Amino acid sequence: MDQRPNIVFILTDQQRLDTIAALGYDHMITPNLDRLVSEGAVFRNMYVTAPSCAPSRASLFSGTYPHTNGVFRNDEPWSYCWVSELNKAGYRCVNVGKMHTMPIEGAFGFHERHVVENKDRDHPNLPFYLDNWDKAIHARGAYKPSRVTYAERPDYDDALGAFVWDQDKDLHPDVFVGEMACWWLERYTGTEPFFLQVGLPGPHPPYDPTQDALDLYAGRDLPKPIQYDYSIQPAPLRALRKNHLEQGHDAVMHLNTPSDEQLRRQRAHYYANVTMIDEQVGEIVSKLKARGVLDNTVIIFTSDHGDCLNDHGHSQKWNMFEQSVHVPALIWWPGHVPAGKEVWDLVALFDFGPTILEYAGVEVPEWMEARSLSDVLTDNRQEPRERVFAEHSNDPILTGTDFMTMIREGDWKLVHFVDCDEGQLFNLACDPDERDNLWNHPDHRVKKQALIDQILHWRIMSAHKTQGFTRMLADSRQGASVAALKDS
Repeated sequence: MDQRPNIVFILTDQQRLDTIAALGYDHMITPNLDRLVSEGAVFRNMYVTAPSCAPSRASLFSGTYPHTNGVFRNDEPWSYCWVSELNKAGYRCVNVGKMHTMPIEGAFGFHERHVVENKDRDHPNLPFYLDNWDKAIHARGAYKPSRVTYAERPDYDDALGAFVWDQDKDLHPDVFVGEMACWWLERYTGTEPFFLQVGLPGPHPPYDPTQDALDLYAGRDLPKPIQYDYSIQPAPLRALRKNHLEQGHDAVMHLNTPSDEQLRRQRAHYYANVTMIDEQVGEIVSKLKARGVLDNTVIIFTSDHGDCLNDHGHSQKWNMFEQSVHVPALIWWPGHVPAGKEVWDLVALFDFGPTILEYAGVEVPEWMEARSLSDVLTDNRQEPRERVFAEHSNDPILTGTDFMTMIREGDWKLVHFVDCDEGQLFNLACDPDERDNLWNHPDHRVKKQALIDQILHWRIMSAHKTQGFTRMLADSRQGASVAALKDS
């Protein structure tokens, strides 16, 4: 009998670090995630490799940075996904929910894909597509709330994207995806180990919890946004903020000076959506137990990036502030992963790729820029990361720069814009809120240059490390071309 573990990889969309009570955020209500934290291991310094959906996910599922795999925005095609390695190794590979691949329903190594995409796709620039959630709503005779329907409300311009879900609860996207994952765990008759990727669409906006979830946050003391004079930010970020103020994205109409009540309302809706996600995590754990496989299942929980929620005057992501790039992450595997373990090393989101392959007994491609997390979980550190990087480019919303790069090294964090003399430099040890930009401070000129030099070194060595990846893609394209010629 195959003793390899099942792997359940739960990936939310746009979930901030301050959203799990057990991590020290008492404003949250997350009993199921709290259990996984207490019985598993958490990564306190997990950074994404790109602060938006598809670039982060394509990086996560390839083990390479966006500049290597070529995915800088949501509509750019994926060239590789390590799920195919699990498939070839005998795992049953299933995706339920959002992965944000392109093409949307491409196989990418999965045996089954039950796709649910973005919560709000009603925009003329987005490709028309009907996913499983659309079909379920239509079959119920209901309608799908979106920026189009919300815009008809008299409070749309003032709501900051926060609305109450008024359809049946089981049609809420996070409940729908969670219940579909549970249904699969109930119904599947195979006995081979499985890799179940659960892509929960929330808490990405619209921020749309059910009323009962929202009621849980009535009267709770919620953290207030980080506010200061935003005009001191670099020009590309000022342009990004201007973009949000002039046009809504994902049903969020950003405001220049929202009231304290509006800000609290937005956060209450967002946090309540996370509580709904927590409930679905609990249901998935219960189904694993009912199937009799919980004791031999790895559960991983994380998010593709965060959300500013008006911190630094910004909406959503597309920037390198901590609220965008620093995400919650945990692994639960009793008997294998130490309970209550806190890892403070700098780690990158795409490191989950080789970690999963290693747990499955699959050889990790040597060209992967990602590294397995198993050594830091056991304190058997080989070469801990001294730095983490993130990058963003080609985005239709971040239009004030052609390329943005972040590096964090120790307590220092630098953000570089390729086409702008302005940038950001923070000492997170004494300035965790990133208010004091030291970019032009004469005392830190040497540190700034050293970090910029490290970006150059990283990009050069990245090209060297991934030569095998680019060669593999070239060989596969050549093979496809030869096959096409034979068929013609």
